[in-house]
Amino acid sequence: MFLALKEMKRAKLRFGLLSGAVGLLVFLILFQQALLGGLVNQFIGALKHQSAEVLVYNDQARKNLDGTVILPDQLAAIGEVPGIASVSPLGEGTFTVTAGGEVRDAVIFGYQLSGAGAPTTLIDGRLPKTVGEAVASSKDRADGFDIGDVVQVQPDGVFITVVGVASDINYSVQPVLFTAFETFQQAKSSRNPDARVVLPNAAAVQLEPGVTPEEAVRRINDRVDGVEALTRQQAVDGSPGVSSVRSSFAVILGLFYLVVPLVTGLFFLIVTFQKASALTLLRAIGARASTLVKALLVQVVFVMLLGSVIAFGLYALSIQGVKNLGVQVELLPVLVTSAVVLVLALGTSLFAVRRVLRLDPLSATTGAGVNV
Repeated sequence: MFLALKEMKRAKLRFGLLSGAVGLLVFLILFQQALLGGLVNQFIGALKHQSAEVLVYNDQARKNLDGTVILPDQLAAIGEVPGIASVSPLGEGTFTVTAGGEVRDAVIFGYQLSGAGAPTTLIDGRLPKTVGEAVASSKDRADGFDIGDVVQVQPDGVFITVVGVASDINYSVQPVLFTAFETFQQAKSSRNPDARVVLPNAAAVQLEPGVTPEEAVRRINDRVDGVEALTRQQAVDGSPGVSSVRSSFAVILGLFYLVVPLVTGLFFLIVTFQKASALTLLRAIGARASTLVKALLVQVVFVMLLGSVIAFGLYALSIQGVKNLGVQVELLPVLVTSAVVLVLALGTSLFAVRRVLRLDPLSATTGAGVNV
């Protein structure tokens, strides 16, 4: 420990630059992860944070909530499947609304107030109790979707009063209103007055105690024709665009996770070569190889920890500029990312450790130099 810290103190610039480079790279990892989470929530937050553990689509919809309808006989058949406590209609549609004195687009989710499909992240107000009430996304409070605001579906459609707000319930990057299914039907009818029946887009399922979502999905798919049952997470992961966004970010994050340990490992390997003569002399006067290896590993840990602290500071500052995406500073991702990067850095530093272990103390007594 003393040997490691002494060397770092005498070479502040060298180790400081490395810590800064590591900090910048770790910051980029954290920032990309935060952006990914924020974008996914903006795309499918409403699905992710509603109470139905199982959602049932038409089997031709390809997991697209906008492209599915559930027929009345299918809804009834789902309710007869063993292990299903109740099934209720879930409607979804994008509407032109007037909110905050301006015309804008909003997504309306209609669910049966006594059934599944209610938002689960309520932070203020209450859930709807009757037709014409709704819970809105907290991100859009300033745009006419705050508690007490009245939103009108165009043209000249139903009025919806916001009685609560919930976090992370946007859908397709649009404001969201969770309301009674009857309100959703009225909104649909105002847009298409000639429609005789407004069908739900999906079925929201409540399970009996002891029945897992996966088991319920198997039973529904086996017993009901023309439908595709999905767990809540499957519905989220299968939503159009989500998988491609995650794949793109996975490639970027994978490259960052590769670069950080490579930079660290290469740095310490080069330093080991540069100070090979000094290390050989230490071995010649009695220093154990394990002592030198421990000093090297201590330096790796210090550099990575300092870099993580720098990264967290940059991360906390940068998040302030993208709060409109619902991105927040969370400690757990920072700790997990720092731990993963540290383990990878220790792994790549084994190349430098190998060079240290190969030092021959007898080389210090020759004039031919040091072989590493």
